[in-house]
Amino acid sequence: MNKPSQKQSNHGRRSFLRSSSAVVALPFLESLGFRKHAAAAEPAVAPKRLVFLGMGFGVTRDTWFPNIKQTGSDYELSEGLQPLADHKQDLTVIQNLSNQFSTEAHWGSTFWLTGANRYAEPGQSFYNSVSADQVAAESLGRDTRFTSIQLGHKGPDKSGHGPGLSLAWNRQGKPIAALNTPVAAFHRLFSDDDTPLAERQAALRKKRSVLDTVLENARSVGRGLTQTDTDKLDEYFQSIREIEIRLAKEEDWLDVPKTRPQQSPKAPDEGLEGFEEVKVMYDLILAAMQVDASRVFTYRQPLDTFITSLGATITAHNMSHYSDGARKEVSQMRDKKQSELLARFIGKLKATPDVGDTTLFDNCTVTLGSNINSIHYLTNCPTVVTGGGTGIQHGRQLVMQDANTPLCNLWLSLLNASGVKTESHGDSTGQIDELFG
Repeated sequence: MNKPSQKQSNHGRRSFLRSSSAVVALPFLESLGFRKHAAAAEPAVAPKRLVFLGMGFGVTRDTWFPNIKQTGSDYELSEGLQPLADHKQDLTVIQNLSNQFSTEAHWGSTFWLTGANRYAEPGQSFYNSVSADQVAAESLGRDTRFTSIQLGHKGPDKSGHGPGLSLAWNRQGKPIAALNTPVAAFHRLFSDDDTPLAERQAALRKKRSVLDTVLENARSVGRGLTQTDTDKLDEYFQSIREIEIRLAKEEDWLDVPKTRPQQSPKAPDEGLEGFEEVKVMYDLILAAMQVDASRVFTYRQPLDTFITSLGATITAHNMSHYSDGARKEVSQMRDKKQSELLARFIGKLKATPDVGDTTLFDNCTVTLGSNINSIHYLTNCPTVVTGGGTGIQHGRQLVMQDANTPLCNLWLSLLNASGVKTESHGDSTGQIDELFG
């Protein structure tokens, strides 16, 4: 038998997981045969980008939502959304979206992008499924250094998000870790590793070797298992496949220097928290879009430190259980400051050139929301969508006729409008056609 060429050998190595006793075929993925220099040239067509901004404990119910009787373009921005007035024609407020399986009033983001039922597996107290951003990343992230970027916040989570490491969950319903500080995000996105290339290549080879050993050991116990254990092992193999994909992509980018935009953000100061932290994270998302480092972003935003940075002396949890008085005032202040930051972000997206005569705003879609409405209310998830990347006809408030329209109908609509052809997502029942005309 003829010995395969080096090129053929590399292709085989990236198409299969190999060990001394097993070969596991991978699905065909362009990211395994990655065109690493494609990002060096400006794409002929502006890429689609999706940004998901997750709030924890929802909003102030009676001052954040616009009057539900005012639909279409004939609506007035609420008090909580008033800082977005300059961009009213470029955003859409949607009411009556919910996750039918929501039962946890302190879990504002765990199922926000998945729509999963935590009790879907008999005998288990927790189950989750893939999040919309990760479905998008499988397509939109093929040609970028980072398939997706997950941002979060440091410290114990007391911000009403619930279980998870970010807003993102993989195909096995497992949490995906986040970059939890602006400093970590900046260096991950824009700082080159000064370790010699040969050493980095050697480190990757070591990771591959360990992965192969793990695979071989797993295969050795795969015979005679019950169906339940076989399912668990299949899930384990899928996790190994994901690791292999990440290693292959990392290898493809090893010798490609990271790029910063011309007006690059400076390295953030250590210890940023709250309002300023969110502002810098938004700037980093924008900068990453400029150099096409990634096209899919999630940000699980802080809340405890956010309201503290605004002068509050109560916790986010206590704030979320407001009545008239100081707690409600803090909640309303939080709403306005979040809207202020979103307005600033929109303004910068509009002012940043992209491919051809377009701007970043023209080619991205940004959603701000939570799985929690307010206090312990779990219906009518607060939702604002902006950006021109999916062709949404903005400048309106949409009130869904069904008061329990699945939130996943929105994610399904955004996925398909971004070119990620998807038949269903989570508990979706169909697209929201009203968004587009």
